[in-house]
Amino acid sequence: MPTDEKIEQICDGLNMLSEDNSIPRNIRRGAESVKQILLKDSDPIDLRVASAVSTLDELANDPNIPLHGRTLIWNIMSRLEELA
Repeated sequence: MPTDEKIEQICDGLNMLSEDNSIPRNIRRGAESVKQILLKDSDPIDLRVASAVSTLDELANDPNIPLHGRTLIWNIMSRLEELA
């Protein structure tokens, strides 16, 4: 599968996260910022993936995130690691 398609699927997952009202606002904002990082074509893909994984790791460790949100973040992170 081409990298662009994988990034598009990952962005779909980030959209789910950012649109879920049961997820705290700071985590929804974080998901939006990760999406912006991934879509920034001027940076190399490995740098974008590393930045996104780092940010998602911080979000997943937030004590206020519900379990389903943390699981979604972990799934997104594992898909990102396929790109690295």
